[in-house]
Amino acid sequence: MNTVTLSARGTERQKSGHPWIYRSDVTSAPEKPGLYAVKSAAGKHLGWAAVNKKSEITVRMLTRFEQVADEALLLKRLSSAIDARAKMGIDADSYRVVHSDADGLPGLTIDKYADVLVVQSNCAALEPFLDALLEVLIERFQPVGVLARFDSKTRLLEGLEQNVFEAFGRVPDSVIATEGSVKFLVDPWRGQKTGAFLDQRDNRMALERHAKGKALDVFSYHASFGLHLAKVCESVECVDSSAAALERGAENAKLNNLENMKFTNANAFEFLREHEQAGAKFQTISLDPPALAKARRDLDSAYRAYKEINLRALKLLVPGGILGTASCSFHVSESDFYIMLTDAAKDSGRNVRVLERRGQSPDHPELLLLPESRYLKYAILEVVD
Repeated sequence: MNTVTLSARGTERQKSGHPWIYRSDVTSAPEKPGLYAVKSAAGKHLGWAAVNKKSEITVRMLTRFEQVADEALLLKRLSSAIDARAKMGIDADSYRVVHSDADGLPGLTIDKYADVLVVQSNCAALEPFLDALLEVLIERFQPVGVLARFDSKTRLLEGLEQNVFEAFGRVPDSVIATEGSVKFLVDPWRGQKTGAFLDQRDNRMALERHAKGKALDVFSYHASFGLHLAKVCESVECVDSSAAALERGAENAKLNNLENMKFTNANAFEFLREHEQAGAKFQTISLDPPALAKARRDLDSAYRAYKEINLRALKLLVPGGILGTASCSFHVSESDFYIMLTDAAKDSGRNVRVLERRGQSPDHPELLLLPESRYLKYAILEVVD
């Protein structure tokens, strides 16, 4: 069998434009993962897809109508993704080269850190084509090394093995990446995601343009926001619950010759609460919490948590103070994010102006018909009085 057949409900979902069809909406599928033609419940040809019967997302549509999905199509899409980044005018040597489904390559993430590439593959149907894709990457970027970060839990759901290995050349334990005027250390082998959070790059540089005075970087991780703040602020205190992350942050401070940074190992919620009760004041605050709503069932608790940290941050700011705040939880919609900020502003008793509404950096593109591809919300606010 070289086709996959959708149920009536799956057919309607495919017609809506969403590229993901779940197992419950698939009537029949080949046993072996691969690229297959897709038929409707009535037997009509709908297009081609990456198919894996073992995966909850069994069908990931690649084309519609008669266009065949094959190796040539995948290589073309990779080249198109590379060309698109070259036109973005990215002020950095580190950025996302391929953003999975949003670049027409489901489950495939490729990040560039200076002269190193890191590849994540979470789609079994694309695995046979990785060597051909790697050849294009090597030809286009001439990297010193390519690291396969095949260690995500998603690979297990796809029936794939987990492993981390050098797919090409040599990949060092640490890479120095540059964005704007800031340098930072990346651990491609063990760092979160592929080594760093590239989706916040443009937001970090945007906040730097507004920042001033005494600053606070909460949920700082490796001080990614703090480094930009330290370039323009009198002082920056970086707060995180991970001592190891703060150690890397201190290394980044030395790398940039910044001596106005302080690193505090603390629970962010407790830190904000204690400092608000103590009457502390700051002129700039950055909030970049982890995903607080990993599922829809977490929405109520996540809303309360987001509101708490933003409310306390607003109370800590002096008149004219700047707050850069984020949510990377897909399940928290953009409208809910701004409703939460509005409630926090109301309860703080402060008059708050929105300076910038932002999202993920453009090298992390979004598809309108795939809302899951837009997950990051970011706002830069000013406390007017």
